[in-house]
Amino acid sequence: MKHPKKYHQKTIKKDGKSVIVEGPLTSSQLDDYYFDEGLTAFRPPKKQYEAVKSIADFEEGRVVVARDENKIIGYATFLHPDPLERWSEIKMEDLIELGAIEVSNEYRGMSVGSSILKVAMKDPQMENYIIITTEYYWHWDMKSTGLNVWEYRKIMEKMMGKGGLNPMSTDDPEIISHPANCLLVRIGKNVPKSSVKTFDSLRFMGRNDYWL
Repeated sequence: MKHPKKYHQKTIKKDGKSVIVEGPLTSSQLDDYYFDEGLTAFRPPKKQYEAVKSIADFEEGRVVVARDENKIIGYATFLHPDPLERWSEIKMEDLIELGAIEVSNEYRGMSVGSSILKVAMKDPQMENYIIITTEYYWHWDMKSTGLNVWEYRKIMEKMMGKGGLNPMSTDDPEIISHPANCLLVRIGKNVPKSSVKTFDSLRFMGRNDYWL
């Protein structure tokens, strides 16, 4: 399967700030920018910046960013699921994962996250994929937001919904280990029924009648 990438962008203006949302970008394009020091959800900003650049070089990898001039203040990555995850038990070329999405605290309230997802989904190629993301409450920034786990999940669902990702059930042990965790999925309009069936077998690997 080929993975063509078509660039899109939009501009957000609010409270005196102007943010450009754009992508997917190549690693060489990302070289012109730097990560905001507030992007610390996964690892220190400089290390996450290098990790994001490596994803941009994958054939299927996609990186969409939000930037204030040359400073990246938000981003999302898409790539095939990690080989250690259940979602790779059956190799699916048309299954990709929203592996990370993050927005710097200073720019929250500008709909940056939902704008990143909307720009990402503008590429017609995204209609050829099943796109998943796994949300675990222990990754959520409830401390700085002051939200409880259910309020935060509601916000995450709303944001992901802007990109067409909606909750789906699964028997994945990590996800069902807490009721706030969830699997969110977007099935592109060009995805064949055979891929949907294979994906269903991954969602419910504990059921013999689903497993291939």
